[in-house]
Amino acid sequence: MPKDSSLQSILLIGSGPIVIGQAAEFDYSGTQACIALKEEGYRVILVNNNPATIMTDEVHADAVYFEPLTVDAVEAIIAKERPDGLLATFGGQTGLNLAFQLHEAGVLEKYGVRLLGTPIEAIKRGEDREAFRALMHELGEPVPESEIVTSVEEAVAFAEQIGFPIIIRPAYTLGGTGGGIAENMEQFLALVEKGLAESPIRQCLIERSVAGFKEIEYEVMRDQSNTCITVCNMENVDPVGIHTGDSIVVAPSQTLTDEEYQMLRSSAVKIISALGIIGGCNIQFALDPNSKQYYLIEVNPRVSRSSALASKATGYPIARIAAKLAVGYTLAELVNPVTKTTYASFEPALDYVVVKFPRLPFDKFPHADRKLGTQMKATGEVMAIDRNMERAFQKAVQSLEGKNNGLFLPELSAKTDDELKQLLVDKDDRRFFAILELLRRGVAVEAIHEWTKIDRFFLASFERLVALEKQAAATTIDTIDEPTLRFLKEKGASDAFLAETWGVTELDVRNKRKELGIVPSYKMVDTCAAEFHSETDYYYSTYFGEDERKKASGKEKVLIIGAGPIRIGQGIEFDYSSVHSVFALQKEGYETVMINNNPETVSTDFAVADRLYFEPLTLESVLDVIEAEQIKHVIVQFGGQTAINLVKGLEEAGVPLLGVTYDMIDQLEDRDRFYQLLEELDIPHVPGLMANNAEELAAKAAEIGCPVLLRPSYVIGGRGMFIVHSEAQLAALIEQGELTYPILIDAYLDGKEAEADIATDGTDILLPTIIEHVEKAGVHSGDSYAWLPAQTLTDEEKAKIIDYAGRIAKKLGFKGIMNIQYVIADGNVYVLEVNPRASRTVPIVSKTTGVPLAQIATKLLLGKSLVDIVDEKARGLEVMPYAVLKYPVFSTHKLPGVDPMVGPEMKSTGEGISIAATKEEAAYKAFYAYLRKKANANEMYVIGGIDETLAAEIEAKQLVIVSDVPFADWVKRDTALAVINLGKEEDEANKRMTALSRQLLVFTERETLKLFLQALDVDHLDVQPIHGWLEKKKQAEQAVIA
Repeated sequence: MPKDSSLQSILLIGSGPIVIGQAAEFDYSGTQACIALKEEGYRVILVNNNPATIMTDEVHADAVYFEPLTVDAVEAIIAKERPDGLLATFGGQTGLNLAFQLHEAGVLEKYGVRLLGTPIEAIKRGEDREAFRALMHELGEPVPESEIVTSVEEAVAFAEQIGFPIIIRPAYTLGGTGGGIAENMEQFLALVEKGLAESPIRQCLIERSVAGFKEIEYEVMRDQSNTCITVCNMENVDPVGIHTGDSIVVAPSQTLTDEEYQMLRSSAVKIISALGIIGGCNIQFALDPNSKQYYLIEVNPRVSRSSALASKATGYPIARIAAKLAVGYTLAELVNPVTKTTYASFEPALDYVVVKFPRLPFDKFPHADRKLGTQMKATGEVMAIDRNMERAFQKAVQSLEGKNNGLFLPELSAKTDDELKQLLVDKDDRRFFAILELLRRGVAVEAIHEWTKIDRFFLASFERLVALEKQAAATTIDTIDEPTLRFLKEKGASDAFLAETWGVTELDVRNKRKELGIVPSYKMVDTCAAEFHSETDYYYSTYFGEDERKKASGKEKVLIIGAGPIRIGQGIEFDYSSVHSVFALQKEGYETVMINNNPETVSTDFAVADRLYFEPLTLESVLDVIEAEQIKHVIVQFGGQTAINLVKGLEEAGVPLLGVTYDMIDQLEDRDRFYQLLEELDIPHVPGLMANNAEELAAKAAEIGCPVLLRPSYVIGGRGMFIVHSEAQLAALIEQGELTYPILIDAYLDGKEAEADIATDGTDILLPTIIEHVEKAGVHSGDSYAWLPAQTLTDEEKAKIIDYAGRIAKKLGFKGIMNIQYVIADGNVYVLEVNPRASRTVPIVSKTTGVPLAQIATKLLLGKSLVDIVDEKARGLEVMPYAVLKYPVFSTHKLPGVDPMVGPEMKSTGEGISIAATKEEAAYKAFYAYLRKKANANEMYVIGGIDETLAAEIEAKQLVIVSDVPFADWVKRDTALAVINLGKEEDEANKRMTALSRQLLVFTERETLKLFLQALDVDHLDVQPIHGWLEKKKQAEQAVIA
């Protein structure tokens, strides 16, 4: 059927700020949906309060609302925009739950809005555990023995009946939130209480554990004519019991017989048809490794994290096709945009293997609970493609940017065999590296299989990886022959690994293999295993077979280095800048080449850059692409610290980098050189000294005097930073042995913090707005609330901020984009740090001022002058007749053992923005969703005391201060609103973490608390699209000129 012409406008619900379980994959799917709907001529209205996304660019939607994702806020948007249809299946669990709530509240019926794609009954049957179980019984599809419970008493009765272990799955939640596997009654009670609290309908499914079975996923598509296809099936290397988001996953499945594959495929098709889903759906099975018995674990009636992975693994754009199906098309009518010769009803075929590896946050939180279970903990993931399993695994681990050196994790070498075994039994996040370490020590595959239940096929592959290490160690760079080196490369041994093994440099290895003619060829991801002609420039490297790259266009090429996996400190904001750089380069007539390894992002959509390479962001892989494509220009400023860390190696290899040199970066990252630069420019800096070891650290910290801030060089997200308040605290830190030297000791200034993003041609600067943090210095910029424009700075302070930025840019001769952070204290403006790259605030500044910073910076990198791009009159601070509040969003409640107290090391996974006419209303919008959820709560629990002035402010808001009730009892009350602990006492960490586990706000900064109290003065919500605010800005600017 052709598209539905009765629709004129469609409202799309986004997934909101990034949290664990709901990350960049929904920016990718949402962007694809927006593009697909715009192609069909629909007016697209988008609500999503995540400013870091590509989908919230006005180019992808006709009206973009940065408003709270609540029923009443979305109802206000519907009343204003009057859309004909609503699409909710591209906004993750947030979008799905919101659509269901809008339906239940009668909003959709009231305004005559049709829910497009998957009907509400299908959502209900997929998400409501009871309805789902009833349908599966009706279809004769096996589900584990289970019980639906709405109280702890019901749960206990079922547990006593079936025994442990038991899996707890809350209804309508994301990433396994609130769920887990209980081995005993104590664990069970805690998980049930938490699960019921997490579920919006207070419902949990309690089921017999099938942990140890194989976990298999099918990504299925269905249209309204009941045509169904499986886009991809995937096999979790880890058995059932570890959330698929935390598991290593391979595609296509490797250990199923054809009979098993077809059995599960038939089941998946039957289920999606019975549910009536239109679009994409992810179905998860547990398969008994010793029989044909299987169970259905879960159905996600929407596009998911796995959909993004399946799209990138096969090249089949699931979200784009799903959006077209939602407006009436059938699969047989839609041309596959990859081949441009086949139709979307053809199932993709793969002639390669794909490995997905999770990126977990324990490098930031080494003391958190590292055991993996049914609640997801990964912040992101990497994907690798190759013609053999071994190299795909090697490429994946090379992409992680963790503490591992390839397959070797140094911290495990000192552990005993028993300790390593325990890591496997506990399902610790380091289990993959622990398996390799045990295999190196000669432990049998069979023993590891018994401990982990990982299929012997995968363990045999890991054993081959260890054998390759031994093979490499048995040779030297001088004695190795061509067939052996070719074989090692074919199986994934990196130049860096071989260099370390042979005691030579990485460049020596590179030169050796090139001498022997051993270079990678590049294969195409084409959805059809080369059965049909394909038009896509989407490639992966391999050392097997001929090169399949298409002839270049003849245009000059520019390589953009992406930012790799989403992690705390380096999130989706960097993908935004990368994509905008691609857009700017294409407008300037260049051929764009993107290298990245993150399957969740828009930058790895094959339709964005002219050529896409899915490769590790290592020096070896980047140089291989540069040489294969004969690239003359490389941009590193939009790939976060990942790309910046490659600069030295690229420069040494003679690669021409645009806008920046290693010396320039070193001047800014090496604190001694940086302070010298500031002194030359007569710019005040915080007093600081460098220490190279523990003795120097103790002596120099004493010289400066506590409090001091400790910070290493070349880090992102404040990793390894500490505020030290006493000599005893410093001694404890030194004893823990977690400090990295050399380390800078800064005097800690108790002042305001501000920052600015600057585009510069090395002479002039463009600084659209100054961002003022709500909290005082000492809270990482990523974890602070922040105002745009600055609210309390004087004109003199603003002038100094702009002047210092200009001096630094000119002195360095820097071109492109940079971020500068300042502290304002004692009447002085101090420069705290300069980041020679795009920062996480670039998307916020760009969207709220209307100044496309990343695109302007890209043109400056190409050699244009600022005067050619931006009129001199338009280079001052932008007039903003509204207040923008950036607020951090944390996922720490999903990471037991992580203290919610904020400080110099970043902990948030994402951010949102609220825009309003006044500061008070902007604050209200930022806390709105929380306040709606806690509508009946009015108690603030105070730990450690507060002053009388603050107590009076709290009581003036009709709130009750509580401090004398046992904390463990109080957190369970419906009246519990938030916890205040301004003293930040170390011994109160357990209370803070308990509050966090109940999803209560914990205030450890006075300024954040006052902001929250400010929000309580407002009782109305005004919704406005971003173009409405920018129109007011334009009118204000014209009034200034007049």
